[in-house]
Amino acid sequence: MPSTELPGIRAAAVSDWITAHVPGAARPYEVALISGGRSNLTYRVDDAAGHAWVLRRPPIGELLQTAHDMTREWDFISALAGTDVPVPVSVGICDDTAVTGAPFYLTEWCPGTVLGDATVGATLAPDVRRTVALSTATVLGRLHTVDPSDVGLVDYARPGNYLARQLSRWQRQIHASLITDLRLADEVHDLLVARVPDYPQTRIVHGDYRPGNAMYADTGELVAVLDWELATLGDPLADLGWLLGSWAQPEDAEPSVTATPTTAGGYPPRSVLIEAYVAAAGREPSDLEFYLAFARWRAACVHAGVYTRDVERGRLTAGDDLNAAQQYVVALLDAARSAL
Repeated sequence: MPSTELPGIRAAAVSDWITAHVPGAARPYEVALISGGRSNLTYRVDDAAGHAWVLRRPPIGELLQTAHDMTREWDFISALAGTDVPVPVSVGICDDTAVTGAPFYLTEWCPGTVLGDATVGATLAPDVRRTVALSTATVLGRLHTVDPSDVGLVDYARPGNYLARQLSRWQRQIHASLITDLRLADEVHDLLVARVPDYPQTRIVHGDYRPGNAMYADTGELVAVLDWELATLGDPLADLGWLLGSWAQPEDAEPSVTATPTTAGGYPPRSVLIEAYVAAAGREPSDLEFYLAFARWRAACVHAGVYTRDVERGRLTAGDDLNAAQQYVVALLDAARSAL
């Protein structure tokens, strides 16, 4: 462990836990923060014997309800082991908050590259970019063929319509935000509510499926789906809509729902993703305009919430960047209404 403790890591207690629960682990351990802040904190842990793991724990401070549940992430990753959906290899979970202040889990380190933004996306060769597109959509299609009852996840099923619950949840969040004009958000919300489809099968929904939440080999093949903190059971096409909403092209007038490598250019169009998804999932998606609109509306709600929490936690002063935040939210909402 480093001589100065990392945020979220109590060095001595975590070292003791790893030694006691991970066969073959050898002191001393070195821990480095990979990412964290708004999402779950992610660290790399190396030991003296050459092993490498990833440690995940919730962010420090007030948490969103259900959004940072380590048991949830652990359950979905562990359940999908042995399927043809690539996930990190689970190692162990600790629910004793006395160890480091919150539950955490370990998985084996998975070599590869996370394609989080255009800077990384621009480094890939054209044939690799096509493989990224095909592999990303194919793995999503395979995920949506997994029957939750076959992998022990049925306890995550909830009564009622998944999309209706999502619309209610995110509507509450945007109304709790510092964004001042919510007339367009309410209009799009009402349009979506009136058009909520019935989905034929309850399947695993990742909740944030995109290249920035996956690990890729140098060839462009997806080797691990990461960040299962929003996973649940529901309408699988919500994942496809989110992927399409994040698969932005440089010429798009609509904003991407999140940072993406595809704005670097040279990535196949969305139609290629849809074809690969259909081939893997075994069924044609219907009403994709609804799911794309839902993704953009939800992204607007997410962005409003992120801006608000940044102000509340002191990362921004109230009023800072409000115009920019509101403009981005409105652009997403306009794009959502256009899709409908």
